[in-house]
Amino acid sequence: MSQIVNNKLMKAVVWTKYGPPEVLVLKYVPKPTPKNNEVLIKVHATTATAGDCEVRRFEIPRKYWLFARIMWGLRKPKRVNILGMELAGVVESVGRDITRFKKGDQVFGSTDINLGAYVEYKCLPEDACLTKKPTNMTYEEAAAVPRGGLESLHLLRQGNVSSGQDILIIGAGGSIGTYGVQLAKHFGAEVTAVDSTKKLDMLRSIGADKVIDYTKEDFTKREERYDVIFDVVSRGPFTGHITVLKEKGILLTANAMKSRIIREPGKSKADSRRIIGWSPSYNTEGLNYLKELIEVGKIKAVIDRRFPLEKIVEAHRYVETGRKKGNVIITVVKD
Repeated sequence: MSQIVNNKLMKAVVWTKYGPPEVLVLKYVPKPTPKNNEVLIKVHATTATAGDCEVRRFEIPRKYWLFARIMWGLRKPKRVNILGMELAGVVESVGRDITRFKKGDQVFGSTDINLGAYVEYKCLPEDACLTKKPTNMTYEEAAAVPRGGLESLHLLRQGNVSSGQDILIIGAGGSIGTYGVQLAKHFGAEVTAVDSTKKLDMLRSIGADKVIDYTKEDFTKREERYDVIFDVVSRGPFTGHITVLKEKGILLTANAMKSRIIREPGKSKADSRRIIGWSPSYNTEGLNYLKELIEVGKIKAVIDRRFPLEKIVEAHRYVETGRKKGNVIITVVKD
């Protein structure tokens, strides 16, 4: 049986139904075989993110609700029943049409809406959001880059964050926010990071110029005004956020909502302030850009805790406490 398990089956965390962390169950499932346009990756590490937890509970924005149910399963996860949005590992084998990768390549990337990274082996098409791992990162560090890094990069680019601007990042201590702080600094902005007490030292260590402890102070009561606000948590109304934006300022929100224009009564169009909402953008161009910054030491992964694949339930429970600093890693292969 052990030989059959080793050769034809693999460990995977199966998502049995929509609900709490306990719906995740470790099982043996068939090991995939790559199609002509796919690579087979031996997964060394993946992550447990707030996004994984939201998907597991099926807390999906209304505009995507029906699509997600059809995509994953109407009554329970069926068509897609393995979570995990990002991974790092080694190419085990390649389909005959593959030109970008070869056996032995160390890679990292995102599985996008197809999920499926909580496994020992994963097939991805050659045109997936996948590229070679940064040379100066471990697999665990690299696995933590694609989702948070690309979401931050996409939104900051949409907001045209640039040198000399003042940016406020709300929820800066998580997987998206920690990359947001570092990328905004790379773009030349003055960064004020908002999060809880225990995360402030870490935020200073990755480049935040100022920090605000939201448990002790309401940033909307301050006199400071910002060119850009990057709201990672996107909870509650935006009214208070708008009041601390400069004229023509931009509010970037990681919440899946449509962009819209906000104007105060009596303001002219020239004084409008914009809200730009999250939209999916996971691509190899962005991932290669992040890789280049990592290899020259401009950004790094912030890792809080590591859990083995067998402890995935505990990992999700910890993520849901809201206390994590940066990223929570799921180790599949110990290096």
